[in-house]
Amino acid sequence: MKKPKRLFTFQSFTKFSKNSLAGENYKIFRKHWLIWWIKFYFHEFDRLGLSHLITSSLGKRGSFSTYSYADIIKNLWLIYFSGGDCAEDIQTNLKDEFKNIKNVKWCSADTILRLQKELSTEKEIKKSKSGIENQVNTNAGLNALNLSMLKKLKVFSEATYYDLDFDNQFIATEKYDAKKGYKKQRGYFPSVATIGKHIVYMENRNGNSNVKFEQSQTLEQVFKLLKSNSIKIGRARMDCGSFTKEVIKVVTGNSQTFYIRAQRCDDLTEKIKEVKEWQRIRLNERYIEVCSLFYKPFGEEKEYRYVVSREANRTGQTDVFLQDNFIYRAIITNDNKSGEEEIINFYNQRGSSEKIFDEMNNDFGWKNLPFSYLHQNTVFMMLMAMCRNFYLYLIAKLSEKTDFLQTGFRLKKFIFRFVTLPYKWIKKGGELILKLYTKKNYHLII
Repeated sequence: MKKPKRLFTFQSFTKFSKNSLAGENYKIFRKHWLIWWIKFYFHEFDRLGLSHLITSSLGKRGSFSTYSYADIIKNLWLIYFSGGDCAEDIQTNLKDEFKNIKNVKWCSADTILRLQKELSTEKEIKKSKSGIENQVNTNAGLNALNLSMLKKLKVFSEATYYDLDFDNQFIATEKYDAKKGYKKQRGYFPSVATIGKHIVYMENRNGNSNVKFEQSQTLEQVFKLLKSNSIKIGRARMDCGSFTKEVIKVVTGNSQTFYIRAQRCDDLTEKIKEVKEWQRIRLNERYIEVCSLFYKPFGEEKEYRYVVSREANRTGQTDVFLQDNFIYRAIITNDNKSGEEEIINFYNQRGSSEKIFDEMNNDFGWKNLPFSYLHQNTVFMMLMAMCRNFYLYLIAKLSEKTDFLQTGFRLKKFIFRFVTLPYKWIKKGGELILKLYTKKNYHLII
């Protein structure tokens, strides 16, 4: 079997001094600091067969087209991997570095934006019972591509049951079609499903959409897509925005157990008031009291377990309904085996999934959406969700081989710690040698 060609060879590392970077040599180093990282990024992209996957999923463009969808996605991701934060950076800030790489199709900012528009699908207008117009955009092709890409990266195993989180996030933006939401700002309100650190589904909605509006239909699409990719869900975890009869029916039929923050009603309040025995547990740095009770929500015949917790409020003020000074919280679940403390701790871990929104907003462009319309911005948001999934693969692989990277590094920290360093290419004996001016063990990554 033919041995695969190496990307490049490393020369022994050298600690640089002021003299070694003086004059014209310094300009060369400064000019080329991105090139070695770009070559590694393209090498991994092509080695995994992502270009072929993108083309087979999204289709080929016309025979006279200069760029494929894979070219556009590759260029877009590289902008963010190189410290940029918008398509225009490829011309204004990164052009000098990029133009020195041979055999790569570099696109203009206009081309990157135009081809994203080509991938958009029409948004749907759905009216609620109260007459509110809800603008919804689900780009099925990109959602399917995202899961196919995650399978290429070997993120999921068919033998494993996974924990699914589902949530909505309000993104404030003054786009042309953005509408005012519950935060009294104009923006969008996307629904996002995650497994661990990875985004597995996204549906974009306008800012005025109620979080509960047709959420059960959205979850049905999520579970259908996961099932078609042989991804099994063990536990589903959601906040009180998912506390509806329809959602509970969907998650019960598609996961082994579910955990949803319950909303309090008069009947449930009376049930809680009847509890005489509470168990005191320590939760992080504070103590709370917990109990379990069984209740039939929504006037249904089916009974579910409610894990209720309470802790004294800071003001000492008495609640008019419960006649005490406690703050009550409840989790509805069909898990009748786990203890209260175990269930509460598991539910509280959904806070880590909410950190994904912070990363998407600040590292991967969601707070700076490029287009004026919701359905076009859906394309950008989905592509950047894929970009983050690919970044998680890259940093996991690199952190296994180096001692100066960690899987939890944010993108900016990764760029500062790994990408930015002086080096130059040397041709010796017909082979390109990459000479790095650092003591870090970069030689282990190839």
